Amino acid sequence: MLEISDETLRLIKRASRGKKHLKLTVGYLTDNDSVIKIYNENGELDSSKKYHYEIGSITKTFTVSLLSKYVFEKKLSLNNSIQKYIEGIKGDDYYPTLHRLATHTSGYSARLPLNKREYSKLILGLIIGGGDLNKHNPLNMDFNKMRMLIENNKLKELDYPWKYSNFGISLIGYGLGIVSGRGYWDTMNDFLHNELGLSDTSLGTSNNNLHGYDKKNNDCGNWKWNKENLISPAGAISSTADDLLKYAKINLYEEQPYLCLCHNKHGNGTKKYDMGLGWFLLKKNNNVILHGGGTGCFSSFLGIDKEKKVAAVVLANYQLGRNDDENIGISLLESLQKSVIS
Repeated sequence: MLEISDETLRLIKRASRGKKHLKLTVGYLTDNDSVIKIYNENGELDSSKKYHYEIGSITKTFTVSLLSKYVFEKKLSLNNSIQKYIEGIKGDDYYPTLHRLATHTSGYSARLPLNKREYSKLILGLIIGGGDLNKHNPLNMDFNKMRMLIENNKLKELDYPWKYSNFGISLIGYGLGIVSGRGYWDTMNDFLHNELGLSDTSLGTSNNNLHGYDKKNNDCGNWKWNKENLISPAGAISSTADDLLKYAKINLYEEQPYLCLCHNKHGNGTKKYDMGLGWFLLKKNNNVILHGGGTGCFSSFLGIDKEKKVAAVVLANYQLGRNDDENIGISLLESLQKSVIS
């Protein structure tokens, strides 16, 4: 079994420095075997204990996985307008398709559902730590706010340049809940537990969750989510390293045939990444799919190489700095890729 490389260990050590309450879980999958290691600021801990983390925007990949299932079952089409699923919005305007929402090319602002002042305050709090928004979930949206934001943000019928959108993925989730007739929350939990078999993964947080800590080592608790918060499809799931590696394996082997729809290139993204549905595809190698996440005081990363059949996960109960979670995850994934005999 592969040992974690010196470079990855250096990145782990750097990310752990000064974090008194850190539980940094690093896991990887190779040869159908999974390994999980846990670190704090002093080094490696007993890896037999299972920790539950807020995984933030990795939630988006689950939301779009369910979307691909419904497309596969012909319950909806990626070309459908979101207008089809949202009661009461004006019928004579253009509204983006599910495809544009899933590839972040809908044209919606990255700050939605927040206004400019709220968004600036959130970003500042994440940068300096100790802010109230680290402790309390600032992302909240009920149906009336959702409809108002849709109607007030007029769009044209075109593929806009890539712009990451919590709001856009949330609209997909709402639409899925309408199609199922059960709402997003119950539909997604059923999908997680009964379709994917992830018993330790669910929407919201519980007493099992680790508390998050800010850069000043203040206890931030957990962000609160509930069924009424329609931003949930963009970031409300909690999970464990074990379950995320199981999820990675499901995607590696496409055990559910509809998942290949998410993995295909559907659009352009950033300089480094193309877009699948929900997933980022490494531009230099589209076989590598990945996504990161962050809530007030949590960081997460999941990377999968479908060709080499390896995967890496990083979870922390701190908002790590300088993309530390992604750097650790990419470093680990590169080690795994090199270890596989071509």
